[in-house]
Amino acid sequence: MSETSSIVSALGAGSGVDMVALANNLALTQFKLRNDRLAAKKDLLSQQISSASSIKNMLTQLASAMGERVRVGDLSPQPSVANGSVATASSPSGTQGSGTYSLEVLALASSQTLSSPALASSTTVVGAGKLTLRFGATTAAGFTEGTKAAVEIDIPTGATLSTIASAINAKSSGVTAYVAQTSSGAQLVLKGPDGAQNGFIVEATETAGQEGLAALAWNPSAGGASSRLLATASDASFKLDGLSMTSASNTISNVAPGLSLSLTGTNAGSPTKITFSNPSSTIATAMQDLVDALNEIAGDLKAATDPTSGDLAGDPGARRLKQQLSKLAGEIVMPNGAEGSRTLSDLGLAIQRDGTFKLDTTRLQATLTRDPAGVAAMFTTGLYGVYSTIDKVARAATTSTDPGSLGGSITRYQKLSTQITEQSAKLADQQETLRANLVSRFAKADTRISTSQSTLSFLKQQIESWNAGKD
Repeated sequence: MSETSSIVSALGAGSGVDMVALANNLALTQFKLRNDRLAAKKDLLSQQISSASSIKNMLTQLASAMGERVRVGDLSPQPSVANGSVATASSPSGTQGSGTYSLEVLALASSQTLSSPALASSTTVVGAGKLTLRFGATTAAGFTEGTKAAVEIDIPTGATLSTIASAINAKSSGVTAYVAQTSSGAQLVLKGPDGAQNGFIVEATETAGQEGLAALAWNPSAGGASSRLLATASDASFKLDGLSMTSASNTISNVAPGLSLSLTGTNAGSPTKITFSNPSSTIATAMQDLVDALNEIAGDLKAATDPTSGDLAGDPGARRLKQQLSKLAGEIVMPNGAEGSRTLSDLGLAIQRDGTFKLDTTRLQATLTRDPAGVAAMFTTGLYGVYSTIDKVARAATTSTDPGSLGGSITRYQKLSTQITEQSAKLADQQETLRANLVSRFAKADTRISTSQSTLSFLKQQIESWNAGKD
């Protein structure tokens, strides 16, 4: 029996090998090292992209928040009117004011309003031809044409009041029109812009055989004209610090340094005061918020660039950003500012030895006391200032086309990650090809083994017969 067992073992009978599993395992083993290397690189790139993107987003959010804070306006002296029913005040972008003013509004600017004679309905055919609007100073007694060009409006055959209103509005001349349903009937109402020189008259040229437009013509010198003039165009009249001024609009820009007005009511004989706020406390708060945000960014950047554990150790974009932040306090944010009101360090921003930021409140307060206007000027949305400086740092660090920036690093990492994905897919195809080949080869071997097992069974029977004969 021992001889029989040896022969069967030698021929491999009864091995029970799973040829498909064997092929899978061999193919997996063949590519395991390369797949593991690619997976490790992919993981590292994902971590680098995540770290760089996080810092990039923090910078972008800081710049956006600083811009929004500056646009709110509480970081610069803001004007306010004691009598809020008379006017509202603001500072034009990039400007600032100071001091106090007195304001007395004698009259608001108004627009001319004109009506047509009443017709039976808005669908009544008026006539055809052309209407001409001429602009200038209009009173109940006369008209003096100004420099504004006349506007001609073609009126088609079969036109109604609604058709004419649409034609006037389409010209965008400043005169608008609508049809009012009054107790007397349908009337065309025309309204011009504010200002004495924006009064207007209406001239009509009729198409022969389609008369009727002449009823819409208007001139203050014509008989019965006063009944159609509902309001006269006039300028605003007011006094600033006792000085008489006029304006064609109730919105007046740069009436004084850093001061614009929107007139809303009158206070003849009772002047009101305009004063500017003191933004010192809000500036101190904004600077502390800036320091806190910079420290958060600096902390993440320090961890990401740690030589032994940082995801961005050796990254050129992260290294450049660290250099930029280290020089931030001395950055000149107002090239034309007075000495002592030009840099972020003048606003109290200081960098400590460990690379973190702190707010030097003593220096900030000294600068605010010495030059409050200069400090306020640093908080604008113009080409220079605190916001512009932070925004430039953020833009420089986040641009994707600069290989030396953090944004450029993200672009590079994403490109490498895509390449690794492609390489992994290629390896997967090669692994599958090898597995399929092995399965095919092992299937043939399995067939041969099966044949050998049949032969083995025959030989076993013969051997058993021989052994039985000897007995």
